[in-house]
Amino acid sequence: MTHWRLLTSDPATGAENMALDEALMDRARETGEWVLRVYGWSRPTISLGRNQSAGGRYDLAEIARRGFDVVRRPTGGRAILHHREITYSVTAPVSGAGDLRESYERINGLLIHALARLGVQAVAAEPSTRAAAPGMTPCFAEPAAGELTVSGRKLAGSAQWRADGALLQHGSILLADDQSLLSELAVPRGREIPPPATLIDALGRAPTIDEVAAALGDSVRALEDPRIETVTVDDRLRARARALVVRYLDDGWTWRR
Repeated sequence: MTHWRLLTSDPATGAENMALDEALMDRARETGEWVLRVYGWSRPTISLGRNQSAGGRYDLAEIARRGFDVVRRPTGGRAILHHREITYSVTAPVSGAGDLRESYERINGLLIHALARLGVQAVAAEPSTRAAAPGMTPCFAEPAAGELTVSGRKLAGSAQWRADGALLQHGSILLADDQSLLSELAVPRGREIPPPATLIDALGRAPTIDEVAAALGDSVRALEDPRIETVTVDDRLRARARALVVRYLDDGWTWRR
């Protein structure tokens, strides 16, 4: 049976969050365990997809004026503003995870189950067109196949990366809608995007990170691993993340495309 761990993290910077997720990939290779991490961001941060073309296409002075950070994810997809949202990551060994589609649907099942426990009826989208290529259109402009929607509007966006026998899947679940700000920061200014779904709209309130983490943990317990345990950031994991954070602080990585 696949063994899962749950990690709820304090808010951190974009570079620290990405470094810890990559360090958890290393842990998955060593232990064979799946880790579901739920976390926030210590300041508003734009995260760019791994292969997104972004160099020279954002107003950096305006981003700085607003007090936003920018980081590039190791996972793919398009830009997300992490501010009033909750982020999850899943790290796991590729062995036993199935192919990309199978593992994506497996994680989606946990998200749908957890959202239902919170009182949100989400479904996986089946759009008639192909997913947009990595570009300047914000992630939440439209759902790609399999992404979670409420009443046809995108609530959660996810992307997965695999390397050296491990996978990392990132996802963002909106509490409120700040995503239109990304179009205002684009050069030239981007088009307005349709309003996405949010947990505040669906529930009339904003659930806490701990609530979402508890719902996700219960879903893992029900669907994947009744023995799920919590895990903490130990000295070894912390040291690995510190070594990796340099990459995510490097403008050469952030603006490499």
